[in-house]
Amino acid sequence: MGRGFTSASGVVLAVFLLAGCTDDKAASPDPAEPTVALPTGAPAAASIKLGPTGPATATKCVGVAIPATTDPQQVIDANPDAKTFCFGKGLHRITRTIRPADGSTLASSEGAVLTGSVQLSQWQPEGGRWVARNVLPAQYKLKGKCEDEKTNPCQLGEQVFVGRVHLTRVMSLDELKTGTFYGDYQANVLYLADDPAGKDVEMSRTRTAIEASAQDVTVRGLTIEHFASLPQGGALEVGTGWKVLANEVRWNHAVGVMVIEGDRATVSGNTVADNGQLGIGQYHSADVTLTGNLVTRNNTDGFWIADWESGGIKSTRSSGEVSGNDIVANRGIGMWSDIAEYDRKIVGNRIRDNAADGIRYEISYQAEISGNVVEGNGFGTGRGSGPSLWDGGGINVNTSAGVTVVGNLIKDNRNGIAIQSRTRGDGPRGQYVLKDVLIEANQVVMDEQTASTGVVENKESPAADGAIRFSRNTYRIGDRQSERFAYRGATMTWEQWQSAGFDKDSTSS
Repeated sequence: MGRGFTSASGVVLAVFLLAGCTDDKAASPDPAEPTVALPTGAPAAASIKLGPTGPATATKCVGVAIPATTDPQQVIDANPDAKTFCFGKGLHRITRTIRPADGSTLASSEGAVLTGSVQLSQWQPEGGRWVARNVLPAQYKLKGKCEDEKTNPCQLGEQVFVGRVHLTRVMSLDELKTGTFYGDYQANVLYLADDPAGKDVEMSRTRTAIEASAQDVTVRGLTIEHFASLPQGGALEVGTGWKVLANEVRWNHAVGVMVIEGDRATVSGNTVADNGQLGIGQYHSADVTLTGNLVTRNNTDGFWIADWESGGIKSTRSSGEVSGNDIVANRGIGMWSDIAEYDRKIVGNRIRDNAADGIRYEISYQAEISGNVVEGNGFGTGRGSGPSLWDGGGINVNTSAGVTVVGNLIKDNRNGIAIQSRTRGDGPRGQYVLKDVLIEANQVVMDEQTASTGVVENKESPAADGAIRFSRNTYRIGDRQSERFAYRGATMTWEQWQSAGFDKDSTSS
């Protein structure tokens, strides 16, 4: 079961304008000076709990019935004037992708499960293993970056489930052991280590459940599972004006929910869990709202944890709001905006215990990152990573412009706030460069496991003077003489950090 917001009380930010009243115009504050007080309490996201999400919260479906034993596309095509289609209770095996019409609703209030898997029953013992022949698709072009970059198991889309338990793919017959499977695509043979007798064995085969072939579609109350989506592809594709509400999208190979050129789409109140690569993706889509979703335990199939679209939510070349979500325990980045994002709001989320950065805003423009609780992220970044500020930040701003990070609680992450300046070329709104970054009114807690907060740079792209301003933050760092800050290639104590021009009006304890 998932959870969505139940409390309507409180505002996202617990920050206040400085009080004061005077008729003396000369005493008016300089507009360049900070206008936000030192934070004294956690943001509202720290106390607002996520309530139920997923199909149990869906409203009743009234429309044309789609029984579990029927091809949904046949029903849709046979009723061109109908607007609402209601999936009946039970398991719907989707053997071809559903393509809805403009303005239609695909929904269920009876617990419908759409699966992309097929049952496998023709097992034969062979050399202490069990084999099924002629069940794999023809070999196909592979893509994607895996944590294991030598054998690249994440690139193959078919998953195997025994008694609904997800098996781990191995890439050679010699590696086969309990809890794993091996697919020989050239010989078209599937191997199991464990005797499947008396057990339900399924293999994901259909790539996509519902395709973004129309506009203004609503998808509500469905469970979508076991689709063999390929890297960067979604089990549920979302188009322009779509509303994706109260679904559970789970155990698909690549992305659970993928918004593709889906301007003004809304994805709300869903549970998106245990998908092989990424929970929610967004590409080339403006004014999208992702709100009140539980996004958890994604990247089950071994995609590169530190740096390739794995984990909770990733958006590229898009805009919109990501708010009120629980983004928890994903094997990758919690929330990642990357490449030409703009007018992005990441507000009031709880982003906890993700293996890589909590929030990463990279080579993009204009963002508000506010009122989030970012805690315990960055301790499982895997290959190509380390403890420096280049990896594992609670909040990471990388070579971006016009970014405001305000009113967040950033607690006990691998690093606190990591600001990066690199040479990254040009984008649609000008050169990618680190400038106009304001870090203000945040609470930063750096325990003994937390390395530091600060700025790191490529030699070819040093951060310009005044490009980053840290102001009116509070830090809990324990020993004030420990070197918990970094700038210009040097580690620093609190006093040295302030002497370098940062956080002059901030406090530490």
